[in-house]
Amino acid sequence: MWSLIVAIVVGFIAGLIARAIHPGEDKAGFIVTTVLGIAGSLLATYGGRLLGLYADNSAAGFIASVIGAIIILFVYNFIAKRT
Repeated sequence: MWSLIVAIVVGFIAGLIARAIHPGEDKAGFIVTTVLGIAGSLLATYGGRLLGLYADNSAAGFIASVIGAIIILFVYNFIAKRT
């Protein structure tokens, strides 16, 4: 239970930092920002495991989570602009 709450809080903070770093206007709310941060953390964790940067049971750090959220934000904005 606590790990889920921690993941949501860390995901929200990572999403806020990613939105602050990414240039442009984003009108995403609390839920979208939180999902962005959590997805960035998952991307960093599983991408790091795939590249051999992390062991099987370890998770990505906070900075890697922010970088993952920025990558997802760039992809999201690219897709949103095309439609």
